[in-house]
Amino acid sequence: MQRHASRNGRREIAYLTCCCRTVRLSCSNAVEKFIAEGQREKGLVADTSFQVTGGESKQEPSLSVMDLMVDTAKGAVANVQDYALLSGHAVANIFTSPHYFQDTLEQMDFIGAGSLPIILLSGFFIGAVMVLQTGSQFVRFGQSSLTGDVVSIALVRELGPAFTGLLVTGRCATGIASELGSMLVTEQVDAMRAMGTDPNRKLVTPRVIAAILMLPLLTAIMDFIGLLGGCASSVFSLRLGAVEFWRRAIDALDFADLMQGFTKPVVFGFILATIGCYKGLTVRGGTQGVGRATTQAAVLGSVLIIVADAFLTKLALYLANKGF
Repeated sequence: MQRHASRNGRREIAYLTCCCRTVRLSCSNAVEKFIAEGQREKGLVADTSFQVTGGESKQEPSLSVMDLMVDTAKGAVANVQDYALLSGHAVANIFTSPHYFQDTLEQMDFIGAGSLPIILLSGFFIGAVMVLQTGSQFVRFGQSSLTGDVVSIALVRELGPAFTGLLVTGRCATGIASELGSMLVTEQVDAMRAMGTDPNRKLVTPRVIAAILMLPLLTAIMDFIGLLGGCASSVFSLRLGAVEFWRRAIDALDFADLMQGFTKPVVFGFILATIGCYKGLTVRGGTQGVGRATTQAAVLGSVLIIVADAFLTKLALYLANKGF
């Protein structure tokens, strides 16, 4: 009996020992497998751009200078296309209904009446500075009476429209861009589309109409105030008579000068309104994008007005020599 019990005990011990060896082998295999998986994941992580050491870094595709220039040119062409479409739709909406007269009147007040203080102040001192600069040269030749002629022609032809366009661009184009950009960021433009309202007809067309109508009036005020400032400067600095100054200033102008001076503001108003609307309706990047769009509207609008001024001046002089 004792021998039989001892044999059974030895069998049990041998069985337990075998089981322990099996469990130990399984654990060691699991540990080795876990370590291998960790090393493989480490190698994958090391291949990313966030790991400095370990593994070979993957080569990112590099863009050549030519590819960068081509992408930039494509983006510029796409922007011009979008701007042309927005401007074309805004003009087409003028001749079709519905019309938002209340919005147009509000924008006329914003662009016209709101810009009067800077136009009055700037125009007066622009005319005064012109008289001081030109008069000091005419005095050397004894022709100080020609100051009124020069100031009148320069203001009506060039300085009045150009300065009015630039000043209104700095004030109104930036305001339009920031207002429409904020509406786009806060999803008000999407709400208009959801309600069946055309954002171009509701937001862009009234601003374009208001700018086209108000810029010639502001230019006329700028010209008059500039001549008034020039008259005051000539009286107190050059000792010229006010009557002589105004007589020569009016006699120096003809119909071609007036046509040139009051045609440019129409184009300038269209440019500043459409640029402000385009930059506002293409805002990307939240509130920071609104700030960038405002800056871009001021810069791009001013540059386009100066470029358009050069071509319009050449065209006006050509037509004046031919027809007037």
